[in-house]
Formats: sequence, C-alpha cells, structure tokens
Amino acid sequence: MIEAGEFVAAATARGFGLWTGVPCSYLTPFINHVLAAPGLRYVGAANEGDAVAIAAGAELGGLPAIAMFQNSGLGNAVNPLTSLTWTFRIPVLLIVTWRGEPGGAPDEPQHELMGEVTPRLLELMNIPWTPFPRTAADIAPALDRAATQLGTERRPFALVMSKGAVAGSDLVPKLPDAPARRAGTGMAGEAFATRRQMLAAVQAALKQDDVVVATTGYMGRELYALGDRPCQLYMVGSMGCAASFGLGLALARPDRRVVVIDGDGAALMRLGALATLGAERPANLLHLLFDNGMHESTGGQATVSPMIDWRAIAAACGYRRVLSASEPDELRELVDWRAPGLGFIHVPIRPGVPDGLPRPTITPEQVAARLRAHLGPRTDFPPASR
Repeated sequence: MIEAGEFVAAATARGFGLWTGVPCSYLTPFINHVLAAPGLRYVGAANEGDAVAIAAGAELGGLPAIAMFQNSGLGNAVNPLTSLTWTFRIPVLLIVTWRGEPGGAPDEPQHELMGEVTPRLLELMNIPWTPFPRTAADIAPALDRAATQLGTERRPFALVMSKGAVAGSDLVPKLPDAPARRAGTGMAGEAFATRRQMLAAVQAALKQDDVVVATTGYMGRELYALGDRPCQLYMVGSMGCAASFGLGLALARPDRRVVVIDGDGAALMRLGALATLGAERPANLLHLLFDNGMHESTGGQATVSPMIDWRAIAAACGYRRVLSASEPDELRELVDWRAPGLGFIHVPIRPGVPDGLPRPTITPEQVAARLRAHLGPRTDFPPASR
C-alpha cells in the first residue's frame, strides 16, 4: 500500500500537471491530495469520456495529464480512446480502478462483468497496461514504464488499480467557492432536509399505479431501507441513465406514472438526456433531481451543481412543469399533484447517510423480474402523449 502523496510527487516530478476524472472511492485519496496541492490542478469531469478529452487537450497544449476513473465507466471512455487519442496520437496516462477484480475483494453486482473484462477491454483498444504500484519502491518503475510508452507510442497507457493499493486519507481539500445563490432560481440554495426525509415524502405520495426508478448510489439503498416495494427499481451502475431508462418505460407504459429520482452528479454525467426527455415530453413522467452538490457515495467529492440553475435548464429543455421543493411536506404535495405533462422538481438536500444503511438483499435480476410482473402485460396502448 502506498500513500497518495508519494505517487503524486513522483508523477509531478515527471511533468504531469493536470489531473482529471470521475470519482471512485479507490481514488478519493488522490483527488483530495491533488486538490490540496499547490501548483496542481484537478478538473472534475462529468463523465469518463470527457476526462479523456480534457486530458488529451491539456497534453496537446503542453501539459501532460492524467485521466482517472472507475472501470465501470471505461465504456464511456471507449469513443475518445479509440477515435481521439488513437487517431491524433495523443499520449494520456490513465488510472483505471479495478472494481469487481476476479479473486479480489467482494464487490457490487454491477462490477462483475466489467471486472472480468477490464484487462481484455484495454488490450482490445491497444492500450498497454500494468498494475498500479502497491509499494513505494514500485512507483518509479511503473511511472518510468508509462513515460517510456507514452513518449514512444504517443498513445495512452493505463495503470490498473486494485482495492487497497492506496492508503486512505483524512485530508480535506479546499473546494472552490460557489457563486452567490439567486433567489427564485433552481440553483442549489439552502437545504433543510436529508435524502431520507425527502424519499419518505415521495413514498408517502405514491399511488398504486406509480413506478419509481431510483438512480445508482445511496438513492436506491435509502429508498430500499425505507420500504421495499414491487414498484421500485434500484439502479446499480449505469450512472446517469435513470432518466433515459424512465423515459423508455414511460413511453412503453402510458398507463403508469413513472417517477425518476435522480442525483445531481448522475444527471450531470448525461445532461443531454434532459433535452431528449424535453423533446419527447411524456405526460406520465415526473423527474425529481435530488441535489446535495456532491458525489456522496464515492467520498463526497463536489459536483458543479451549486453553480448551475437546474430549473432553467429543465425549462430550456422543454419540461412542461418546472418546480422546486425544499421541505418534505412541500415535496409530498408536488409528487401527489397529478397534473399531466412532463414535470421536473429540483430538490436540494443536506448531505448525510444513515448509520447502518443496508444494501438490498434482492438481486438486480430479481428487482427487474418483480417490476415486470408488477406492471403486467402490455396491451395495445396508444403512443404516450406529449
């Protein structure tokens, strides 16, 4: 096991000056260390493909860069890794965490397949890789091999990080100041309630024919802990896909109201989905955006959510009803409101996770089968109205 500072210092000495990526709990010590280090820059990317593109642009501008992310998101990076860095011969150092590593630490079901194929996927893209260093003595040889490969081939090289390779850190980085909140907008203002309180308010307003899609991370786990129901689907992995999944479901089943419970980090990852929803405008979909301004399930790294106006974005994308709720009772009333038309509710929440939060004991496959049975067979419904 190494200290984050040891690797960062060695990488800095070899010219790497910009770090970018998407949080993973394995990477938290690195992100915090880089954020706190003078002379270094960390750019939080909305998704893994963006991280590769940011790093590639920096390198082309003369600043060698490192893109780091969880192997779950390696698929998001395939396009720029095969058509940008390969095509233009731009060397980028990748740090890819190995969740679901065969024979490694037990992990969540969504990591099983990607854990099995991670090395082969890198090799299929002609990206050479080596294990991330686990001792201080391994750091220099690993970085020297990477530097040689990057300089010779002018294409990416990956360090694949197993669980426990880097020691944890209590370092709390200084985060950038958010702009002043503007009254009357969807920018994240003061949050009075927790995610658990707001989820309880949503459950209290649900009707028998409602279907709930909860985004990955703590959202699904807390919803499950509050009360497991056949109408609830807890997404795992596929970060940012809850809204698009809900759209497909709403279009297929106009006889049901679909309530998507999203998170700010997940929504930012695939922000274009809001435009697609706004264009399709299913009258039976309600999109809730729970906003705590951070990637809480991976270590609390900040998102850019406090700096943007969610309600203005939703309105510009074509959502028919755009609202906000800062209190549980207010949210319960809004969810209970059955006015037709695609709806969006911005819900600022306080960070925090209940002690002893359980993981669902029901498998994702069982959740899907149960929801399919709960929905029943599809009849000849007309297309979902806009």
